[in-house]
Amino acid sequence: MRFDPAQLETLAAIAEEGSFEAAARLLHLTPSAVSQRVRALEGAAGQVLVRRTLPAEVTPAGAPLLRLAQQLQLLAAEASAELGDDDVIDMRVAVNADSLATWFRPVLAEVARRPGTALRLAVEDEAHSHELLRSGAALAAVTSEPKPVQGCSVEPLGALRYQAAVAPWLLAQHQRGTRVDWTSIPMIVFNEKDQLQHAVLTARKASRPRVIHRVPSTADFLVAVRAGLGWGLVPVHQLTPEPARGDLVRMPGAAPVEVALFWQRWRLPSPALDTLTSDVRAAARSGLRRPGRAD
Repeated sequence: MRFDPAQLETLAAIAEEGSFEAAARLLHLTPSAVSQRVRALEGAAGQVLVRRTLPAEVTPAGAPLLRLAQQLQLLAAEASAELGDDDVIDMRVAVNADSLATWFRPVLAEVARRPGTALRLAVEDEAHSHELLRSGAALAAVTSEPKPVQGCSVEPLGALRYQAAVAPWLLAQHQRGTRVDWTSIPMIVFNEKDQLQHAVLTARKASRPRVIHRVPSTADFLVAVRAGLGWGLVPVHQLTPEPARGDLVRMPGAAPVEVALFWQRWRLPSPALDTLTSDVRAAARSGLRRPGRAD
């Protein structure tokens, strides 16, 4: 089955912009022309590819075509750049917030040295970032999923280590000798997808506390823990200098938690994607724990 490149481009524009009208502005078309292209593509596919909602959403049936559209755009931009044109190569990458705030940062510095490359980051929980690969919204992802998404390759990066931390005064209120009352001390999670703190409670055979705060920002999460809003798991990259300040201590009895991370990317002959993969590998070697390391 063959699909019209202009129709695929229109599908990608709708996914990017969120509406037929915005896609029309991006493509310098009328909304009617955008609708006609989508209807023609749906006719060729024999299925509904776009939900006419606000924002418009690509359906599961449309995901393979969205991936195809993104791949064609990437390859076309690379070919154009090799021919001397000034096309920008969009690199759509999903990464979890804690990685972006810690070990992944050298990748940003490397991409900054390539002026013809635009890094398009989607911040998503590491347990869900591979879904953006499956939907076609990303061409690569930092994920905790070791099983490759169809059409992708996967390689281990290392582990991001977390330590449970708390403000000393809050710990004192909920500590009896060396024992912590885990069911009464407030807890902080990143968002509704964050299960790391709950894993600590399970290991301690403790019930969920009555008060659970949500702070969906890595930097502000640390500020909230330091302020005494609750205890939370903090990347050791951020926690290491904190005890010297005196406003954070480690939660007694809580072992470090390690999250294994993987790099998934489209299996595509793309020099830009190969270079980005090399950047990510180098950053992971420096910033993530490797298997067998004792530190």
